[in-house]
Amino acid sequence: MSEKLAKLVEELSTLSVLEAADLVKMLEEKWGVSAAAPVAMVAGGGAAAAAEPVEEKTEFDVVIKDPGAKKIDVIKVIRQLTSLGLGEAKALAETAGGKVLTAVGKDAAMDAKKKLDEAGANVVVE
Repeated sequence: MSEKLAKLVEELSTLSVLEAADLVKMLEEKWGVSAAAPVAMVAGGGAAAAAEPVEEKTEFDVVIKDPGAKKIDVIKVIRQLTSLGLGEAKALAETAGGKVLTAVGKDAAMDAKKKLDEAGANVVVE
């Protein structure tokens, strides 16, 4: 640390809590920034550093939230994507939160979502 910064740290250490809060407000106004985000990062930094790196998700579920107005088209697409019979595909299309595909790759999930969206269904990939 440079001598100039060390001197500044020493001087700032003598401030009371109220004076430090006033200093923060003055710097925020002068520089047009907010100290809230950096303070939150410092407070949560230890937990974030200790966390394991997040692995990229490789398996996805395609879930129907709403079949939309064209149920017949949605049922046809469900039958194309799965090996379900007509009655099972109809029941799945009418079940909010029903999983059309489970634990499939990202490309397959996005392709299925696109086909179901085009048929009029409201679908999410989880």
